[in-house]
Amino acid sequence: MIEAELAARERQWFELDETIYLYDLTSTYLEGLCEKNPKAQRGYSRDQRPDCKPVVVGLVLDGDGFPKAHEVFDGNRNDSTTVEEMLAAMEKRTGGRRGATVVVDRGMAYKANLQQIRERGYHYLVAARQPERNQHREEFRENQGWEEMVRQPSPNNPAQKKSRVFLQRGGKGGEVHILCVSEDRKQKDRAIRELQERRLVASLEKLSRRIANKQLRQEGKVGEAMGRLKQRYPRVARYYEIVYDAHLQRLRWTEQADRKRAAERLDGGYLLKTDREDLTAEQIWHTYILLTRVESAFRTIKTPLLERPIFPQLEPRVEAHIFLCVLAYHLLVCVEKAFRDAGIHTSWESIREQLSTHQVVSVVLPTTDGDRLTIRRATTPEPEHQKIYRTLRIPETILRPIKTWQRV
Repeated sequence: MIEAELAARERQWFELDETIYLYDLTSTYLEGLCEKNPKAQRGYSRDQRPDCKPVVVGLVLDGDGFPKAHEVFDGNRNDSTTVEEMLAAMEKRTGGRRGATVVVDRGMAYKANLQQIRERGYHYLVAARQPERNQHREEFRENQGWEEMVRQPSPNNPAQKKSRVFLQRGGKGGEVHILCVSEDRKQKDRAIRELQERRLVASLEKLSRRIANKQLRQEGKVGEAMGRLKQRYPRVARYYEIVYDAHLQRLRWTEQADRKRAAERLDGGYLLKTDREDLTAEQIWHTYILLTRVESAFRTIKTPLLERPIFPQLEPRVEAHIFLCVLAYHLLVCVEKAFRDAGIHTSWESIREQLSTHQVVSVVLPTTDGDRLTIRRATTPEPEHQKIYRTLRIPETILRPIKTWQRV
């Protein structure tokens, strides 16, 4: 009910882009044992806190970043199983515009998920999963057919240097495929792979020492340890041949150079898929990049809006805690949208920092007869404060003076 009322009011205040729905998930960890919360289940922790039980939070934003619905799932819930439930929840609470484009990440890029989106009357735009991207290895290697996309710097930073992005359009069966290569992402992929490779080799050396010191003797246990390492480092384990010689009780591993070079050639490359044949390659890429707004929303909700730490132990109280943080995010987005509509490109963090110097102070004045006068009042707003208040159409007087006499 509250989300529905908020969505209706925000539609009245702003012209919102509801032709796009951005959906993503995150996990947030809980303090304590949470034994009476059935949703607190061990699962993949995006916060790198495997010592705490998490819950999974799903959030749908529109094209302007306004929340349309959120949901709290079990901590071990798989991303791909939430799509239909989340879309149904959004339609029930705030409505859903048929023909809109649902943007999701590769964790929800399965055929069943895309079918669920289409059956509800929406278009889809997803980042394809790695095996499907790898099918285009030859296209990524070719130097022809690529177009560099022109990226404009931020209005707040005209000197900003945008990373170079190259696109190539293709497709089949009524589905558009956009091959993308980003220089920034290429550096990131290389750094992640090299870090995982160092960690894998260090873990293999540690496992080898355990075998040599007779701390691990059973062949089955060694196989389980090898399997755990492959599961922990899937990005790099695929181009290492790891073999245990039970007769010699020796672990050896060999780098598969050809596989590694093939992986390196795909650094920075990813594949976007959509059923929107009316969009250009640049429009598809820009629409997909909007998904970063959900990631930004999660970061804001977790830290500045103090979602964590979460101390409640019961399921309704945990959900209420998260809901209050989502409500606070509604206010934050409204503030940023008001500034964008006024042609001012800024962030909530900048606004908050500027307003931090407009304060309420207490002035204590002793009198000649021994009494004391305390005046509680606001400081005089500076020009930057006045500009913020004018943009938000709120009075700059945050507190009228309050005088209090004390007899001594």
